[in-house]
Amino acid sequence: MKKLFLLLAAACVTLSAAADEGMWMLPYLQKMNAKDMKARGCKLSAEEIYSMNNSSLKDAIVIFGGGCTGEIVSPDGLLFTNHHCGYGSIQALSSVEHDYLKNGFWAMSRAEEIPAPGLKVRFIRKIVDVTSDILGAVPDIAGGEERSRLVAEHAEAVKSRFETENPGMEISVKPFFGGNQFFAFVIEVFSDVRLVGTPPTSIGKFGGDTDNWMWPRHTGDFSVFRVYAGPDNKPADYAPENRPYKAGKFLKVSLNGYDEADFAMIMGFPGSTQRYMTSYEIDRMLEVENPQRIFIRGERQAILKEDMAASDKVRIQYASKYAQSSNYWKNSIGMSRGIKRLDVKGRKQEQEAAFRAWAAKNTLPTEGYVDALDKIRESVEENLPAFASRQYLQEAFLRAVEILTPARYALMLKGEELERALKSFYKDYNMPTDRRVAKRMFQIVKENCKELPSVFAEVIDKEFGGDTDAYVDYLYDNSVLADETQALAAAASGKDLAKDPAVLLSRSVAQKMRALSEAQRDGQQKYADGHRLYIAGLMRMQPKKAWASDANFTIRLTYGRVLPYDPADGIRYNYYTTLKGVMEKENPANPTEFTVPAKLKELYAAKDFGRYANAAGELPTCFLADCDITGGNSGSPVLNARGSLIGLAFDGNWEAMSGDVAFEPELQRTIAVDVRYVLFVIDKFAGAGWLLDELQFE
Repeated sequence: MKKLFLLLAAACVTLSAAADEGMWMLPYLQKMNAKDMKARGCKLSAEEIYSMNNSSLKDAIVIFGGGCTGEIVSPDGLLFTNHHCGYGSIQALSSVEHDYLKNGFWAMSRAEEIPAPGLKVRFIRKIVDVTSDILGAVPDIAGGEERSRLVAEHAEAVKSRFETENPGMEISVKPFFGGNQFFAFVIEVFSDVRLVGTPPTSIGKFGGDTDNWMWPRHTGDFSVFRVYAGPDNKPADYAPENRPYKAGKFLKVSLNGYDEADFAMIMGFPGSTQRYMTSYEIDRMLEVENPQRIFIRGERQAILKEDMAASDKVRIQYASKYAQSSNYWKNSIGMSRGIKRLDVKGRKQEQEAAFRAWAAKNTLPTEGYVDALDKIRESVEENLPAFASRQYLQEAFLRAVEILTPARYALMLKGEELERALKSFYKDYNMPTDRRVAKRMFQIVKENCKELPSVFAEVIDKEFGGDTDAYVDYLYDNSVLADETQALAAAASGKDLAKDPAVLLSRSVAQKMRALSEAQRDGQQKYADGHRLYIAGLMRMQPKKAWASDANFTIRLTYGRVLPYDPADGIRYNYYTTLKGVMEKENPANPTEFTVPAKLKELYAAKDFGRYANAAGELPTCFLADCDITGGNSGSPVLNARGSLIGLAFDGNWEAMSGDVAFEPELQRTIAVDVRYVLFVIDKFAGAGWLLDELQFE
């Protein structure tokens, strides 16, 4: 175990070398990155970015909701994030009468800010390396179930200790480098978060699915919220008397813009990368995982799109669901394309061959490095049938057939708790749409999934002659959970729903999912051992390389430059776009994605850009930087060399969609909305300039 500790310590003192790859851990900035960042133009010290004992830039960055980043931009808890990050809350607060998605919303005083039920903001208060606490008593030779058990026990003990030492805080203990290192995070959670402002979809989602993951981009992807606290400035449930959170640290805002090659950095919560993925896993991704996801989601999205176009009520109900599904659907398409086009598998195979040669020459068989890749390969091969079936059921049933959600509630919840959950669910549920989706999902599961839930043989085949459409009609005609009134009445009366058709379906699917998970358990243990040893071996094989752990939705820093790029021979993409491009993209034939509000046209025609114009008199909308981000970084602040806000990261580019598996330094770009466009929309378009009085400008 001491060897691994020394190995990780060595990795953390190697200065960053080429390219801009790296989602860097904040505690190691001084050792790993400070010198390189300064050479690139950063004016802040590592201590100013992250400090263990003092206020630092880190304290202005938050987890927004369940999977995005936000930043505090005023002393009174004002928060910027992406429009698509706030989309779920904006949708939940919308109705046909108050369509904030379509028309936008702007509070003209703090009294008009709207509570967003269920929305939470999390501040990282402390980060501690607990590797020795968790791995110190784990024998080097331990593996498989034994190792997993010991690590889990020690991690739980660490979590319990931190909970005792930090009352009222949320504690998260997470593995890094495939389980070779562990950190504990002390998190303060605020649950009174209020919507302050959002542009209409025609600005906040301009370009829609067509422009998603594409450059050039002209999307005003931002929304504004505020964090509220109790009288003691501590987290408190919503109450009218709560007051704006008094921020110990907030970001200054820059109106000075940027030039090509200027330093830029991003701090946020990248969700997941697989940079240590092997060629065996790439085969599974290209041949099974992505094709299944692309097909299933595409089939469901086509149905949702039709129903949303036919009804404003359904459009509002399903807007967030459609957007969440579509985003990763297109990501999977681009990921497969990029991996093939850039021969990522070939590069991984070269690395694996070098690793095998190194391990055979420089390590003992008892250390496990020689067998690491074989363990990964065997795990992937052994688990593939169960993996494929489980993913199919996950996508086609649990992510698509919505009646399974209240069915699960009925199995888990009782009384008032069940009633609350059902009321929340049915607000955004349209039974005819769900019935249409279910018919398609049952058809494709029967045709394509090799491991079927028992409901197919015991009910669909026996009682309906294999006719899945007939079964689905029976399901929705006879389940009380297909109707809000009946469902709430059943919950209020305490009716036993064990024999309800939807509950029986839910149990059947859950049983098959558990069986498929169990079938993969031994292989997953084998994979965990191989993955951990492969990463440790790579670091031992190249001790002078600066290694970064895969993203796991923990706070990271990435830095680079504002840069254009060449997507193909003879094509050069500029590093920023302007409002002119919004006008050029207007397309009456595609009003869902390319509508331009009349007020925006008026401001453009008058060139009424105010202090938000650049030196050339243009209004910048979006820009590029070669920073290393992924999902979860949405809403992250893009900062200049002095740590001031110049934009909000919201996307990556199509040509480098393989970046979660292999960083592409020549192609990979972060797409960000320019903060000057954000402020222009707030001030000139929305007339909510009172909010800007809270900001501090550099």
